[in-house]
Amino acid sequence: MEEWYHYVILVVTGFAVGFINTVAGGGSLLSLPVLIFLGLPPGVANGTNRVAIVIQTALATAGFKSKGVSTAPFNIYLGIAAFFGAIIGAYIAVDVKGETFNRILSGIMVAVVLIIIFKPKMKLEELQERITGKYLWVGMAAFFLFGIYGGFINAGLGFIIILFLHYINHMTLVRSNATKVAVVFIYTLAALTVFVVNDKVDWEVGLILAIGNGSGAWLASRVSVNKGDGFIKTFLIVMVLIMAVKLWFFDLD
Repeated sequence: MEEWYHYVILVVTGFAVGFINTVAGGGSLLSLPVLIFLGLPPGVANGTNRVAIVIQTALATAGFKSKGVSTAPFNIYLGIAAFFGAIIGAYIAVDVKGETFNRILSGIMVAVVLIIIFKPKMKLEELQERITGKYLWVGMAAFFLFGIYGGFINAGLGFIIILFLHYINHMTLVRSNATKVAVVFIYTLAALTVFVVNDKVDWEVGLILAIGNGSGAWLASRVSVNKGDGFIKTFLIVMVLIMAVKLWFFDLD
């Protein structure tokens, strides 16, 4: 980096991304364009972003655990499934910033908002978690596929993970978030390894970005637990709508 203010941009951007990713998702739609703006080729930006995500999710997981929220070993099983998917996704990573892809994903994000808003509120008995037996196996199969996309580019996957865990496994949004960050930590280790092997990581930029990501994630994990599901639901809706508009009208780069 050539200018001192580039460091400030990275830390501030990282803080916002870490907070957004931990409470909802879609933060990479902010960090990736910033990394490209600072001069990194798209492939290197994609790989470098994973350094910050690893730190972000590690601290977010620790933050949730410090508040007594952990879903182990369920999150580990899902993480292992996603780990192998992420290896595949990282190896086939290509330029996915075309207009058609953006608009399709934008449509998916709008559908997510509609599900969040209009899905009938679950009754207390429906919130009994379903994390064993067939639901564990269904979850592992789904997270293998999530891992492929996560290794590919990762942007926006957090929304889908939260909704899957909430509606399929009947987790509260807080516990869904805690599971999400642990799983993302595990599969991002796989994706990052692939990008490192292929020399697609700028470590200086990635570690500086990680300072912000980690700080934002730690704060968000504790705020999420304190504020509860209502806060997460509102934040989720706002971020999904912002992501949908960005994908529809603007390219990632």
